[in-house]
Amino acid sequence: MDITIIILNYNTTHLVRRALESLQKFHLSTKIKTQVIVVDNGSSDRSLSTLQKEFPFIEVIELEKNLGFAGGNNVALRQVKTEYVLLLNSDTEFTEKTQLPKMLGYMEKNPQVAVMTPRLELANGKIDWASHRGEPTPWAALTYFSGLEKMFPSMRLFGQYHQTYKKLNTIHLIDACSGAAMIIRSTAMKKVGLLDEQFFMYAEDLDWCKRFREAGYSIVYFPESVIIHHKYQSGVKHSDQKIASKTTQYFYETMLQYYDKHYHRHYPGFVRFIIKKVIDVKKEKV
Repeated sequence: MDITIIILNYNTTHLVRRALESLQKFHLSTKIKTQVIVVDNGSSDRSLSTLQKEFPFIEVIELEKNLGFAGGNNVALRQVKTEYVLLLNSDTEFTEKTQLPKMLGYMEKNPQVAVMTPRLELANGKIDWASHRGEPTPWAALTYFSGLEKMFPSMRLFGQYHQTYKKLNTIHLIDACSGAAMIIRSTAMKKVGLLDEQFFMYAEDLDWCKRFREAGYSIVYFPESVIIHHKYQSGVKHSDQKIASKTTQYFYETMLQYYDKHYHRHYPGFVRFIIKKVIDVKKEKV
């Protein structure tokens, strides 16, 4: 088995350093042949050259401008020649609980599995629910944003957005996971295609998982392997307020993009109108 690990950087060199240190400590000593690619998405700090000296095992791809999450990762994905590929956020960290060999072993035995996620944990030990998601249908989104999922997490009717009714300590199928840490089978990727670059930031992982499912593949949640996600340090709660504001705008705009791509043909026009109005209100508060 072999794997390519892709880390996307946008002015988060300090986070990339921590991710690489943990990767070096807890994974590179395994028998899995590993290629590590760091893609710089048009950063202004231009400090990746220092990282390359610190971590000679990495390959660096420097882009002239920010292509977004999908565009930046796709540059590296087009070069992948290994059996598997792991997309890894710069704000993630490996620990002794990270078991990529176990995950790849599971995928070897289950060829219908195209995508697998570890249990993503926040720094406080709680699950990052983005790694355990259902398909964001209008109903699922309504129950989530209205608080019904939080009130009745064990009920399938109301817990669809994050599939909160499933047992988190067992290996099982889910609809989608987070691009912060997802393993993809390369042969399946060649059939389904790369990330959709119309999604500049957010929802590209949801869209990809949906396309894998529609092609007949499975998405698996694997809690026996854990990766820490220092969430928001590279996104909507970034310390740089300009970056945080811009990424929050992308977050809300992407909701409508996803709806337009997958659902607008199946619902009456007033549903889109309501969604857009809610998004506009959210964006005004940013």
